[in-house]
Amino acid sequence: MAHAYTPGLKVTEGMTIQKERRLPLEGEVLVEAGVTVKAEDVVAKADLPGNVQLLNVANILSVPPEEVAEYMLKSVGESVAEGEIIATTKGIFGLFKSQARSPIDGTIESVSDVTGQVILREPPMPVEVKAYTDGTVTATLPNEGVTVETYGTYIQGIFGIGGETVGDLTVVAESPGDTLTAEQIQPDHRDKILVGGSLVATDAIQKAIQNGVKGIIAGGIDDADLRELLGYELGVAITGSEEIGITLVITEGFGSIAMAEQTFTLLKAREGMKTSINGATQIRAGVVRPEILIPLAEATAAASDAENDTTEGLLEVGSSVRIIREPYFGKLGRVTELPVELQNLETEAQVRVLRVELEDGEQTTLPRANVEAIEDR
Repeated sequence: MAHAYTPGLKVTEGMTIQKERRLPLEGEVLVEAGVTVKAEDVVAKADLPGNVQLLNVANILSVPPEEVAEYMLKSVGESVAEGEIIATTKGIFGLFKSQARSPIDGTIESVSDVTGQVILREPPMPVEVKAYTDGTVTATLPNEGVTVETYGTYIQGIFGIGGETVGDLTVVAESPGDTLTAEQIQPDHRDKILVGGSLVATDAIQKAIQNGVKGIIAGGIDDADLRELLGYELGVAITGSEEIGITLVITEGFGSIAMAEQTFTLLKAREGMKTSINGATQIRAGVVRPEILIPLAEATAAASDAENDTTEGLLEVGSSVRIIREPYFGKLGRVTELPVELQNLETEAQVRVLRVELEDGEQTTLPRANVEAIEDR
């Protein structure tokens, strides 16, 4: 049978998922391999060194740099409080003293007899890495992190903003073509992850933030609404670090695009279940997809083994695909033919193509680069 390979977008009812949970610097791993963890459990922690501030004590005291050490009231390594006097001159008859006060809470890191500056370091910032999903720790990396494995539903989106969050899944939209409106978001949606349909607008997102909603999953978002929400034009750098109070996962693209029926049906079937989402997205080299992960308690080894037998990105007759170029952008279909011969485009370029039957029955021929596989196991 003819086949080809193309970038894949996972929409999977059940598969084995492994998540590496790693600290940004060496620290302490808190769990051992084989331990069952919850998404909210801290699996590793570290202390990120605090910021450094310079205090020119020689200038403040009007003394030569080499004499600063004589006037210090605090030694290297000692803790200081904001506003505390750390150096002072003797003054004249005990009067007219010059004093240098710490601008921060922290510790004295060094005193220079060359520049006359004292280096102060703010308190360390604790960094904690959580499991992110319910599962089992399958491996540990000493002082760095762990690998958490689970079996569950896994869906990749097209675009997202905001970092990792966890909450119970609530489907608000009646159908995949419905717009998620501000009126639909209620106070009892606090700490939930909401599922919309074709579009989520700024007013709905802001209402969700006010009501303490953890995340929103929707088919599309307007780029103008995104600019209004963020306050700036989003570039091609990785997203996920935005602190707007909510995480968004967009499954189809920009504009009003109905969520794929398969994706919506799958999310509807998982309503009420604990769900982990991450809006981190990168469209440059080293592609990062926003994701939805729903652990399933009824995982079986047989299901896991069956899932592992598939090949990622494989295209063959019958494969589900999403079109990622106009004029059919966002539409879903199934491959009906994979011609081997190169074909001419209107641009006179010669490319390999495929024949796709869209959900409405329409047949079209497209360059293979215009689609991505949907792994719908």
